[in-house]
Amino acid sequence: METHIPNSRESAHVEHQTSEPSDASVDTPSDPTRVNIDDHILYGLAAALGGGLLIGIERERRKGFGQHRSLAGVRTFTLAALAGAAAGLLGSPLLEFAGGALVVVLAGIGRWRERTRDPGITTEFALFITYLLGLLAVRQPALAAGGAVLIAGLLASRRTLHRFSVDLLTETELRDGLLFAALALIVLPVLPEASIAWLGASPRHVFALVVTFMGLQAAGYIALRIAGPRLGLALSGLASGFVSSTGTIAALGTRARSDPTLLGACVSGALFSCVATVVLLAVVVAAIYPPAFSILGSSLGFALLAAVVAAAVTLWPPSVSSESRPITGRPFNLLHALGFAAVLVAVTAGMEWVNARYGDVGTGLAAAVTGLFDAHASATSSLSLAANGAIPRSGVLVPVLVAFSSNTCSKLVAAFTAGGVRYGIRVGSGLVLIAVSLWVPVLWIR
Repeated sequence: METHIPNSRESAHVEHQTSEPSDASVDTPSDPTRVNIDDHILYGLAAALGGGLLIGIERERRKGFGQHRSLAGVRTFTLAALAGAAAGLLGSPLLEFAGGALVVVLAGIGRWRERTRDPGITTEFALFITYLLGLLAVRQPALAAGGAVLIAGLLASRRTLHRFSVDLLTETELRDGLLFAALALIVLPVLPEASIAWLGASPRHVFALVVTFMGLQAAGYIALRIAGPRLGLALSGLASGFVSSTGTIAALGTRARSDPTLLGACVSGALFSCVATVVLLAVVVAAIYPPAFSILGSSLGFALLAAVVAAAVTLWPPSVSSESRPITGRPFNLLHALGFAAVLVAVTAGMEWVNARYGDVGTGLAAAVTGLFDAHASATSSLSLAANGAIPRSGVLVPVLVAFSSNTCSKLVAAFTAGGVRYGIRVGSGLVLIAVSLWVPVLWIR
C-alpha cells in the first residue's frame, strides 16, 4: 500500500485553508460605541419617569407660587423617581439606603424652611414614596406604574376623602365598619374548617353566614345612603339577591322594623331580590343542563314576569318623599345576624337528622327539604342527575319547582320573623304570586 506524503507546497496550502475560518463562523467585531440595553431596563426607567411625572403634576397644582410655595413639584418628584431607578439599577443596597435617607433629609429641610402652620406632611411623605416607586420600577415596572396611579389618585382625592371622613361618615358607622372588618379579616380566617357533628357544619361555615348577613345589611344601608330610600334599597336588593334572597329579605325586614318610614322601600328591595332568584335559576339551568329549558322555560318565564311586576309595583307611588330626613342609623345589627345564622344552622341540622333517620322518601320530598335552605343547590342536584342520564329530562320539572316553592316558604318565614306582620304580608303577597306563576304552565298543560 502506497502512502502519499504531501510536499511542502501542498502542506502550506492545507495550513492556509485550515487557518482561514468560514464566513459563517466569523464573528463581527463588536462596536465599542454600541450599548446593549435590556428592554426590561427601558420599561423600568419609563415607569419611574411616568410615575414621577404623574405624582409631581398633582403636587405641582397644589404647590402654590412665590415665596410661600410648597416644597416639591413636578421636577422634584420626577428626579426622585429617577434617582430611585438609578440606585436600583446599580444594585447597591448601601446606595439605595443612602438615596432614601437623602430624600428624607431634603424633605425635612424643606419642611423646616417653610415654617407654616399647616401640620400636614403629605407632600414630604409622597416624595419618599415616589423614590421607593423608582426603586421598584426597575424590578417590577407594572407594579410601580400601578402604584404611582394609585398614589396620584389618592392625593387628588383629598377633599372628597376629607368630606367623607368628617362630614358623611358618622361615628357609629365607623365603629360598625371596623367591627365588620375585624370579624371578616381576623376572626373568620382563624376559625377551624372541620365539621362538628352536633353543629351540622364547620365553625367557619357558620360564622361565614353571620358575616354574609352583616354584609347584606351593610350593602343595603350604603345603597340607601347613596341612592335614597326609593331606589337605593331596590338596587341593593336586586344585587344582594344573587347572594342570598332569603338573607336579603330578612335583612331588609330588620331595617323596616327599626325604621317604619322605610317599610315600602324595604318591601321593594325584598321583591327585587326575588327577581335575582329567578334569573340565577335560569343561569343554573343554562350552565348545568341547557336542554331542560324545553321543560322549565315557560315556568321560569312566568315566574320572572311575575317577579318583575310585583317588584315594579312597589316603586309607584313613591313610599318615601324626596324631602325625607337624612338616613342615619347602623349599617347592620350583629345580634340579628347571629340569630339568622342560628336559625339556618338549626334547619340544616334538622334536615340532616331526618335524612339520616328515615332516608330519602322520593325525589320531590328530597328537593323540598333541600330547597328550604337553597333552591339553586337543590335544582343543581336534579339537573346534574338529568345531565348524567340518571333521570329523564322531564324528571327535572317537579324537583326544581318543588325546591323553588319550599324556598319560598323559607322566605315567608324570614319576612314575618324579621320584619313583622305588615312587612310580611306585603312581601308574602309578592312571594305567593311568583310561586303560583311558576306552577301555572304545569297546571295549564295538564
